[in-house]
Amino acid sequence: MSNVDYLKDLLGEKGYKITTQRLVVYELLKEKEDEHLSPEEIYELIKDKYPEMGMATIYRTLQLFEEIGLAIKLNFDDGCGRYEILSPDSLETHQHHHLICKNCGKIIEVKEDLMNSLEEIIEKQYNFEIKNHMVKFTGICSDCRKKENFNGNRKET
Repeated sequence: MSNVDYLKDLLGEKGYKITTQRLVVYELLKEKEDEHLSPEEIYELIKDKYPEMGMATIYRTLQLFEEIGLAIKLNFDDGCGRYEILSPDSLETHQHHHLICKNCGKIIEVKEDLMNSLEEIIEKQYNFEIKNHMVKFTGICSDCRKKENFNGNRKET
């Protein structure tokens, strides 16, 4: 099934129409899925090609995508919500985790899910059925660490 067919099917199941605006935002999120775009970044990327699409439309579209389980809003402590598209196969599995560099703001996706044993402990200890989890680690990325080491080891002349 193509991405557009998946979008049409999901919107149709929930009683929504496919619109140009929804299609454009969806395709952009799919194209840039590793970039975790904010609504403002989405607007900047599409405003020249679709000048009639305003920020309010983008916000409404993202909110709809969240409501129907097509996207998830992520908080990386940078003052804005960022969006990640969910694929059909990811709806049944946990989301991946993120590493966030406190220096440059780079976001690195961790594809492995090593939380299963912790989930089992939490479910048993608290009698709580876990459906999903989101984990973010903050620190310093390898590029920034290299820069710090270079700058710290450089001799002044």
